[in-house]
Amino acid sequence: MSKLWNSFHDKERVEPIVKKQLADWGVDYFDLYLIHFPVATEYVDPSVRYPPGWQYEGDEIRPSKATIQETWTAMEGLVEKGLAKSIGISNFQAQLIYDMLRYAKIKPATLQIEHHPYLVQNELLRLAKNEGITVTAYSSFGPASFEEFNMEHANKVKPLLSHDVIAEIAKKHGKTNAQVLLRWATQRGLAVIPKSTKVEYMQSNLESIAFDLSDDDIKKISALDINTRFNQPSNVSQPVSRIPL
Repeated sequence: MSKLWNSFHDKERVEPIVKKQLADWGVDYFDLYLIHFPVATEYVDPSVRYPPGWQYEGDEIRPSKATIQETWTAMEGLVEKGLAKSIGISNFQAQLIYDMLRYAKIKPATLQIEHHPYLVQNELLRLAKNEGITVTAYSSFGPASFEEFNMEHANKVKPLLSHDVIAEIAKKHGKTNAQVLLRWATQRGLAVIPKSTKVEYMQSNLESIAFDLSDDDIKKISALDINTRFNQPSNVSQPVSRIPL
């Protein structure tokens, strides 16, 4: 699986960058290829800087005029040419998805979103389910996933991995707080992709599906929702005033 970065949204840029990514990985096709963000920025040639990041040069962020329809049509071309088996989207919200479904010849196979008890997104999940789009959750541990960015609003909220509600439920089931957070997501019908380089954590994450939370457990965890998103352009890029929203 790989993703299309913001600076390659123009229709003529999609196939060349996918071919470069395939060559970098040494594979013939991607099983799944996603649009990373619904944000188009001006093209930066890989010979100049790769990966390009958010900035065009220095601290300047330049928007591209590429539309989501233009980009998605080029993504569909990847499937037609055998460069990707399935295509999907990441960090899209309901309005853009509804619009995309009006013109898409190939419906997104997957919607990858930030999802944790501080960002439950019931309506978005309902939309995806109704349209047959699989949802993949990243940042299942909430603010812990963004410690490296030193975000003020992430530092202000109580870490989910030490939250009293999560700890109480974990103790009842004899599981770790992390396992409870992952099981909460999978029992809501989502796929999860926690990151770890430690074998013991990987094993523990896999074991998170070996038990079931009660309906009451799930309701208690979902009640922690404060509709707080950490992964968005205004949080991870500088300067904020020049970010295309």
